[in-house]
Amino acid sequence: MAGEAADRAAGTAMGRVLAAVSVVPALALSGWLLAGLPLLLLGWFRPLPMTLLGGGTAVLLCAYGLRRLPGAAATHRWATAAVLAVALGSGVLNVLLHGEQLIVRRDPATYAQYAVWLARHGSLPIPVGDFGGADPALRFDSMGFYLVDGGIVPQFMAGPPMIHAIGHWLGGVPGVLLVPPVLGVLAVLTVAGTAARLAGPRSAPLAALVFAVSLPVLYASRTTFSEIPSLILLFGGMNLLLDARTRLRATPSRSEPDPGPGPGPAHGPEQEPAVLAKRPNPGFVPAALAGLSFGLALLVRIDGLRDVLPVLILAGVLIALARITGNRRAEGRLGAPLLLGLAVGATWGFTDGYVLARPYLAYLSGSLTPLLAICAVVVVLTAVGAALAPWLASRTRSSVPRARWLPGAAAALVVLVMAGFAVRPWVQTVRRVAVTPEDRLTSEFVEKTQIANGLTPDGSRLYYEHSLDWLFWYVGVPVVVLATVAAAVLAHRLVRGREFAWLLPLAVIGWTTVTTLWRPAITPDHPFASRRLVPVVIPGLVLLAVWGLRWLSGRLRERLAARAAGPFEWLAWFAGRPWRSRAAAGAGALLLVVPPAITSIGTAFTPVNRGEAAAVAGLCGALPKDASVLIVERVTGDRLTQVVRGQCGLPTARVVYPKAADVPRPADVLRLAGAVRRTGRVPVLLAAEPEQLMAYGPASRVMSLRTRQDERSLAEAPNGTWSLSVDVWMTVPTG
Repeated sequence: MAGEAADRAAGTAMGRVLAAVSVVPALALSGWLLAGLPLLLLGWFRPLPMTLLGGGTAVLLCAYGLRRLPGAAATHRWATAAVLAVALGSGVLNVLLHGEQLIVRRDPATYAQYAVWLARHGSLPIPVGDFGGADPALRFDSMGFYLVDGGIVPQFMAGPPMIHAIGHWLGGVPGVLLVPPVLGVLAVLTVAGTAARLAGPRSAPLAALVFAVSLPVLYASRTTFSEIPSLILLFGGMNLLLDARTRLRATPSRSEPDPGPGPGPAHGPEQEPAVLAKRPNPGFVPAALAGLSFGLALLVRIDGLRDVLPVLILAGVLIALARITGNRRAEGRLGAPLLLGLAVGATWGFTDGYVLARPYLAYLSGSLTPLLAICAVVVVLTAVGAALAPWLASRTRSSVPRARWLPGAAAALVVLVMAGFAVRPWVQTVRRVAVTPEDRLTSEFVEKTQIANGLTPDGSRLYYEHSLDWLFWYVGVPVVVLATVAAAVLAHRLVRGREFAWLLPLAVIGWTTVTTLWRPAITPDHPFASRRLVPVVIPGLVLLAVWGLRWLSGRLRERLAARAAGPFEWLAWFAGRPWRSRAAAGAGALLLVVPPAITSIGTAFTPVNRGEAAAVAGLCGALPKDASVLIVERVTGDRLTQVVRGQCGLPTARVVYPKAADVPRPADVLRLAGAVRRTGRVPVLLAAEPEQLMAYGPASRVMSLRTRQDERSLAEAPNGTWSLSVDVWMTVPTG
């Protein structure tokens, strides 16, 4: 007996460890971002203020978020140890194989250069520098960086660079490149914690492993993307809200029965409203922190606005539930704090978008404006519904018959939606007509990629109709099928008033999965396009799949037990052997782990963009300390304008070139070089080839990079890497 009690105590302690490590990442990031944006807007995003305010706020949120942490689900100590081992193993692998994307060709380098600037200067916009006065041949913008009111504004939201800047303060540019693997470890812990809360603690190691070996997760955990921080905030918010519900339901004393799991049948008799009204709300703080974590997802990715839309609806539903039941249902007391935290976090995101990222949001206006309109409608309907909830409930409670067909219809709808995505390639080919310059650039990119892939050139293709195939590549058919079955079963139960804990996770996962698969809104080459699946879709399907595996195992045991009579008595003998049940569980785990691992193995052990950090450092070392850099060639200007400005710390501009040309007029170059000399600085010209500099003086090579880059696959899973060469030549004009 004493040994069993000790085991239970150890299991409870390890359960609390897993619960803690799966919410601390979201709480810490929330505190950092909550303090970071105001300091950035004030121009004080510096190590000391951020250590005091950002670090202090993070510690404060962790302290409140971990107070009276529920230990509801005791687990075998090895389950938690296995989760920690998977997380640590993934972190070590990703640290050893991390990328070095610093030369701006795609989004990761833009995030990295944004982080480098913030870490070194702590303010925006980025000054353009003095080139001897205004000149129509000067161009200060570049790929990923806009010119706004005489200053440079980076393309994306400020959340990820504020996080990556920590690495620069601790270890310079190499430190920035090591932040993503650390965030990947935190993401594994966060997803495992969600699995423990929703599918049981013993399902957490399997969920962590399937998630960690998926190629998009490996890809996003090795370079400076925004998807992993977004995942931590979204699933960390789910964990906090689930903990808030557990705390609230654990509040009644032994003489005060539990009010039940939700709007369905309660486990015990309901309490009087006055009893609940007088009792402090222990779920207020974690629910508010959950809302804050959800809202701050907008500060990391503006797409987070779509992901948190179900949270807004749930907050309204909970407020309406509290008004209808008079606080008799515990969940209703979580609505107001959830909405409050969501409003605060979303305010931070909208402020960043309006003040710092307005050109980026203008670029996304085609998809962002309809989403904002949908959000406005949801806000109005939610507010009206919550206000009228008591009246509507009194009018409809007795007059609306219970629809017995509704649970089955909800389950069937889940299956039909996934079936629709499966047949979509046979009935639709998604295209885009190039209207804007950005559309034309994307069309040219797709056409070049098709030629490289051996496909028929057609720049209008977007390949979105194959989005379900992407899931088959990256998580495997068994995960997709099990997740679909689990979603159907859970939808059936939710409509019947059961499994209330799954309401928000299923809504977020379902809504984001459907909208992402329908319109990924990204250039369709892989693995780059796979990042769209990282924040919600892949972890969501993994959670559903491990729950579905557990549900199917339970149903199978029940069926075997029910048929174990007479000639089928051997079934009971077979099912009752512990090693056989463990073998079946192991087979199910392999079914989930092996397919994504097979896809990942083609690129998992090949680092990309290695050598870029050394190449950029060499470039900076070759430039005169008092140089003002003029880039006189298109590709080098796109790639290196902000790199030289941010990492080398030198004024940098591009020289405008005529249409249908990649180099500027020599007269413009010489005029600008003379203007730079008059400022007392040394004009330096950069280009990709020495021939492009011959008219201005002898050229020397200052960068010669030979490395590997990500594959660009359109019609099949990526299984390798491509070569990448970057050459840069320099001259100091003699005239």
